[in-house]
Amino acid sequence: MMLELEHIRKSFGKLPVLDDVSFSLGPGEVVGIAGKNGAGKTMLLSVIAGLEPPDEGHIRVDRVPLSWPFCARALGIEFIPQSPVLADDLDVTGNIFLGQEIGWPARPRWLRVPNRRRMDELAEQALATLEAHIPSLRERVAYLSAEQRQLVAIARVLIRPARLILVDDPTALLSTPYQRKLLHLIEQWRDRGTAVLFASNDLDHLFAVTDRILVLRDGRIVMDVSTDETTREEVVAAIVGMRDRGEVTPIIWAVDSYYRAREEAEKLQHQQRLLEKNLAAQALLREQLLEQLSLQIAALDKANRALQEAQRRLLTEREQERKHLARELHDQVIQDLLSINYQLEDLAEAREVPESVKADLARVREDIRGLVTEVRRICGDLRPPTIDSLGLGAAIRSYAREWQERTGIHVRVDIEDALGRLPEPIELSLFRIVQEGLNNVWKHAQATEVELRVYHPSPRMIAITLADNGQGLPEDFDLAAASRAGHYGLLGISERVALLGGRLSLKNRPGGGLLLHVEVPHPRPLREGI
Repeated sequence: MMLELEHIRKSFGKLPVLDDVSFSLGPGEVVGIAGKNGAGKTMLLSVIAGLEPPDEGHIRVDRVPLSWPFCARALGIEFIPQSPVLADDLDVTGNIFLGQEIGWPARPRWLRVPNRRRMDELAEQALATLEAHIPSLRERVAYLSAEQRQLVAIARVLIRPARLILVDDPTALLSTPYQRKLLHLIEQWRDRGTAVLFASNDLDHLFAVTDRILVLRDGRIVMDVSTDETTREEVVAAIVGMRDRGEVTPIIWAVDSYYRAREEAEKLQHQQRLLEKNLAAQALLREQLLEQLSLQIAALDKANRALQEAQRRLLTEREQERKHLARELHDQVIQDLLSINYQLEDLAEAREVPESVKADLARVREDIRGLVTEVRRICGDLRPPTIDSLGLGAAIRSYAREWQERTGIHVRVDIEDALGRLPEPIELSLFRIVQEGLNNVWKHAQATEVELRVYHPSPRMIAITLADNGQGLPEDFDLAAASRAGHYGLLGISERVALLGGRLSLKNRPGGGLLLHVEVPHPRPLREGI
């Protein structure tokens, strides 16, 4: 292991910030750190970066124990703080190279003459990698925006190779494009063998790029799990301190309640810090509120678990029945119809059969061929024949072509080339979402054109967008009312998305029509040959 922590403790007075923290990190491994504000994420990274000495415990790099104070940068450790710490009187290049200036002679450093041209070139390259828009490298950082200052802090770690990069949730100051750029950088660092510790309050970011997730609560590690082997709901349960976390199944329909519980708990903790110590009654009220909230979430969790398991069994059994019926129709009914057709063909070619009868036989044979085509289409609807052998993308393309021919509605299909193979339940569910979405357009949208797109917005998230030019949804649209009226298309889509732990949004397009957007998480696809 490249980095090892054993029994790290850190307190401020009698308040423990880190309590018996132990874990290890290998080269090229990306480990996420989740937890509420005040859980100890920043302090843990500060201790590893050499900024804060622990009260107890040991840290080893390449199995060599560290002693404080030590220079993290000399060990190949770089730190991106949550709020950038810059020298306001220096310009952009000066801050990027502060403490690691390039010049001549190489030693001693205090006699070095800075090579400003070379440092400007490397600073421009680092900022270009981030696609950062800063007016001038000579600009004093005191005059930069908060986002630009954060980009300067990130650029510091790009000018020299690092073995370990500590990232303390800098995305709070970054807009969405720069957040995605940082996530892309983390993936590149992992591919180069650089280890990354990434603390963040955004679970989507952690699930997108990490290999493992640690959950800190009250300074202790309460969860250390592979990202592919957990869910957002289990992580949230660990963050807020649900009991019997090991028995918690994905709380799909209650996930918003979990996040509200987390937010409410943080508000109550903030209020408690503002109370006077002698207000024991208010402290007791806070504990009662938290306990009541925990009981309500537990009851909701229990009910949702039962609903989800029943729904999963129903969908699984339905898919098995569809597969069995499709095989029966293909292997038995279609073959029997083809056999009858061949017999009629032999009969029609017999000399003793009158011409009028031959004409009738030709019409019957044509009807049989049409019936065979229709049965094959039904088989495709029951179980897409291409999904098992060629995957989701090929199945969607084939179905879209057939649907366009059948309905006369033009479909533009855009499917990412590197879609990869996903687990069978996910591929089948995504295909059914597309199937139900297109059928909903045909029955209700009065559209003439549909745009279908399937792509990866992040490495472990697959998205489907379905946009039509029809009449859209009424302003008072209610999914529950639609299901009561017998319209189950959108309800079926929402249930499948929920069981996959995904998100569904429906909104009318400005120019007319409906935009259906689905995002579903999935494990990292296996590379070919593995």
